Amino acid sequence: MSNSEHLATVMVDAFIDAVDRGVDLVPVVADSTSTAKISPFIKRFPGRLVNVGIAEQTLVGTAAGLAIGGKIAVTCNAAPFLISRANEQIKVDICYNNTNVKLFGLNAGASYGPLASTHHSIDDIAIMRGFGNIEIYAPSSPRECRQIIDYALEHVGPVYIRLDGKALPELHNETYRFAPGKIDVLRVGQDVALVAMGSTVHEIVEAAAQLAAEGIDATVISVPSIRPCDTKALLAAIKPCKAVVTVEEHNINGGVGSLVAEVLAETGCAIPLRRLGIPDGQYAIAADRASTRARHEIDAAGVIKHARKLHVKQAS
Repeated sequence: MSNSEHLATVMVDAFIDAVDRGVDLVPVVADSTSTAKISPFIKRFPGRLVNVGIAEQTLVGTAAGLAIGGKIAVTCNAAPFLISRANEQIKVDICYNNTNVKLFGLNAGASYGPLASTHHSIDDIAIMRGFGNIEIYAPSSPRECRQIIDYALEHVGPVYIRLDGKALPELHNETYRFAPGKIDVLRVGQDVALVAMGSTVHEIVEAAAQLAAEGIDATVISVPSIRPCDTKALLAAIKPCKAVVTVEEHNINGGVGSLVAEVLAETGCAIPLRRLGIPDGQYAIAADRASTRARHEIDAAGVIKHARKLHVKQAS
């Protein structure tokens, strides 16, 4: 596996390997073959992919039907259209009926950048957390992504996997092992806990390194498993620190920031928390990835700024 890889490419490789080992997997796309980077799969297994055209509700209904017929159905299209246009079908056909469908939300967050709010997916985790019995994952690296997909294809039941739209560097070595519910503590510190999901984990890794140079010791926590989530382990990783900063390319409501807030509140843990994401009542700006993250302070610089503020406040 290369040092930096597009997660959709990892997804397609996982699909090819699954069919090679006998999994009766059928990808369903909504005129999204280029978005899904699925050409290698089509060339290898012509006739196995279903393309319903630009019809996301049909996409989800078709996947549910394939699953009822015994197939491992996987949907592959852009997260904003999957989650918004097919909302009721996901709720009823997939979640309520507990069908064995794996939903891949591609180009999540603000991956589409200048295409703006119509193409941004900054509410998908919040929406999916509101639905019952669907597992939710947000990988932060190619190796983690592959392990999540391999798990999802073996798991019987609905799964949503949020994939970033840009190539991501590798964070994990060959000893890494994903497990449902498991949090991923990448660094242990005692001053501030930095918590993120998906591609923004790379921002907190960079921020922690810069903060260390200033004498601020940060714990770095990735939450690839949103549901299920080992909240006891999450709390245990946060508690030694004096403050928490959460970071996500998602609205601050309903995502990883809300998850951490819930854990702290429900256990009566009085650690100061700063949630960084798209602010309440706003959309992400229409801009390239770097400008978007800088504007909403969800890049390494924004994390450092708020971690410093919390550190100074706790020290005074």
